[in-house]
Amino acid sequence: MGNNNQRIQGKVALVTGGASGLGLAIASLMVQQGGAVIITDIAADQGRLAAEQTGAEFMAQDVSDEARWREVLSHIFEKYGRLDILVNNAGISGDGLATDPETTTLDEWQKIQRINSDSVFLGCKYAIDYMRKSGGGSIINMSSIAALVATPFITSYGASKAAVRQLTMSVALHCAKNSSRVRCNSVHPGQIRTPMLESLFEEAASQMNVPLDMVVQGFLERIPLGEFGTAEDIAYMVLFLASEESKHITGGQFVVDGGMQLNG
Repeated sequence: MGNNNQRIQGKVALVTGGASGLGLAIASLMVQQGGAVIITDIAADQGRLAAEQTGAEFMAQDVSDEARWREVLSHIFEKYGRLDILVNNAGISGDGLATDPETTTLDEWQKIQRINSDSVFLGCKYAIDYMRKSGGGSIINMSSIAALVATPFITSYGASKAAVRQLTMSVALHCAKNSSRVRCNSVHPGQIRTPMLESLFEEAASQMNVPLDMVVQGFLERIPLGEFGTAEDIAYMVLFLASEESKHITGGQFVVDGGMQLNG
């Protein structure tokens, strides 16, 4: 607090999946930087607590529910009169059981596409017009390093995040060509220390029947900068894309992975 550098002063931002992890860090930084922030999450108790801690407003939302998207966005527009920023952050990693292309069940595949990919489509679909009416805006879709490399061990997840990347480009070009002044970019985190990553480590350790610290070390060795990212590393990238500093940037992919992509 007490930061005079109010990079999104007066802007209204919706952050999905804001109750914990990356979403919470993004919402928190945006409030500090002068934004009016609404966080949504399916975990209502956790979400209300997060909103109290950060100074955001909370709304319960299942991001795969189309009707709820319309309700959330119309509430925001009625209350604040505008929507400047949408961060499509809500997502799941799946149940972590054997999920190579042969063993992934259709149920698992569809569940992950619904929450990680369909939800981003719905957010973009309904937010564009509200942003157009607000004089423009910035949509930031959380993809992943998994969209850009092969992920045979989390097949559905990688495919869902790749869909987010491609949709981002289509939304960006659509909005640029119809003079809506809406920008759309994707952010691709690498290994960021969040509850989601911790549970991935635990699942991997139990599947491979090895100690947890061995798994953690294995992941760490694949990051050239030699350390895991923090939620704040992602939040600052999102803040940049949400602010006027990035006004000439649309359709881009922004990788925050400590150099992991360099290893292929």
